[in-house]
Amino acid sequence: MKDLDGTFVISIEHAVAAPYASCKLADAGARVVKVERPEGDFARNYDDYVKGQSAYFVWLNRGKESIALNLKSDVDKAVLSAMLEKADVLIQNLAPGTLAKLGFAPEALREKHPRLIICSISGYGEEGPWKDQKAYDLLIQAESGLCAINGAPEAPGRVGVSVCDIAAGMTAYQSILQALLGRQKTGEGRIIDVSLFHAMADWMNVPYLQHRYGKKEITRQGLRHPTIAPYGAFICADEKAILISIQNDREWVRLCRDVLGRADLATDARYASNALRIANREIVDTACAEFFASLSRDDCAAKLDAADIAYGRLSDLDDLADHPQARFAEVEIPSGNIELLAPGARIVGQEDQLGPVPTINEHGDALRTEFKPD
Repeated sequence: MKDLDGTFVISIEHAVAAPYASCKLADAGARVVKVERPEGDFARNYDDYVKGQSAYFVWLNRGKESIALNLKSDVDKAVLSAMLEKADVLIQNLAPGTLAKLGFAPEALREKHPRLIICSISGYGEEGPWKDQKAYDLLIQAESGLCAINGAPEAPGRVGVSVCDIAAGMTAYQSILQALLGRQKTGEGRIIDVSLFHAMADWMNVPYLQHRYGKKEITRQGLRHPTIAPYGAFICADEKAILISIQNDREWVRLCRDVLGRADLATDARYASNALRIANREIVDTACAEFFASLSRDDCAAKLDAADIAYGRLSDLDDLADHPQARFAEVEIPSGNIELLAPGARIVGQEDQLGPVPTINEHGDALRTEFKPD
């Protein structure tokens, strides 16, 4: 038995953010019905790299039932209404106002179904002057300021995964879980508004606070940290990169004495604090670069291990596939079984049990029979 067994979720969804939230609910045992357009969630066609299936889709839609509904059709609206009679949670990421235009305004649904938890996910929220602005992940990376602090010094950069979509999906998931707990106390559902912009803006609070109150100009640092030194990537003798992270003055002393062989730096007043090391960053980084360039990455890692200094290898996707800490889980997709990287949380004593990925409308007939309108 899983934690959310008995919880019924309807998700009118496409793309990434809402499917991420509903996927996590499905992993936890909820029954999730994915409502798709008759032509299917357009994320099904993002690519065909996974045995003919979309990488995004197979990642985010395991363990769900699929029904294709035309919500402009009275017949299909009646099916959705019948499902909502039994639902605990409704997730939707249609454009703001669309659900109301279709006859399912969240406020009206809450009045009719007081226990229903409704979570709407949009680009900029359900209110405000930009509520109708179209929004996709990269656009929100740019609008939220993320691109301005990401990338190399000479140019802004995109985070290489759909981080704004994922942030919104994570925020929706935790908000829904909070609402389920709250309903146990009050018996009442609630309406939740999550947006890509606000989810990412929350994640931007550290640079925002540093800039607003510290009057600090946050610049792009590539693989260096903007406010900690030494913290970044260095090329080793075999042309492989290793990253180090010095978090406090004790670690700085150990790095100098036990790794770099430069006890003189450890006691030099010019580098005695992180603020001073930032001010003299070029000298600090040069000392580190000279050392790491003299040894292979494996030899550098051995010395860092011995000195208890945090480090990481600059891995590519082949390295990730072979990483000694990687965990994998098997998922059934329409064209066979695949292995994907396992969910981030592991429940001790339990194996990951992830449901299959559905085809378009795979469960449509059964659901229409189960929720046949009166």
